[in-house]
Amino acid sequence: MEWAVEELRKKGKTVHFVDLSNRPELDAIKSIGEAPEGVENAVIGLTKTEPADAMKGLFEKGVVNTWVHWKTDTPAVRELCADHQCYTGRCPMLYLGKDLSMHGVHRMVAKLIGQY
Repeated sequence: MEWAVEELRKKGKTVHFVDLSNRPELDAIKSIGEAPEGVENAVIGLTKTEPADAMKGLFEKGVVNTWVHWKTDTPAVRELCADHQCYTGRCPMLYLGKDLSMHGVHRMVAKLIGQY
């Protein structure tokens, strides 16, 4: 997730980083409730808690588009995504990295095998 934050910031995007871990980063938002209103896009990369729980709170705050990091799209996420604009089953970095970066190569391979 740190890579996603870094790439988005490089592209000039404002990034609000919500860290729900036991030891959150110093500049991170520490709960979904503290996230600002009106954020349209979210990248979800939760592995130790149910991602759908966080997504519900984000949708209530106005999030429209959600990228759920591959291998974290649980049955509850898929059910919730039936009513929202979600992208699942793929690494969000596929959409961010430059052509010659690790993520650009990942994107190229994903395109070749039909997973992009």
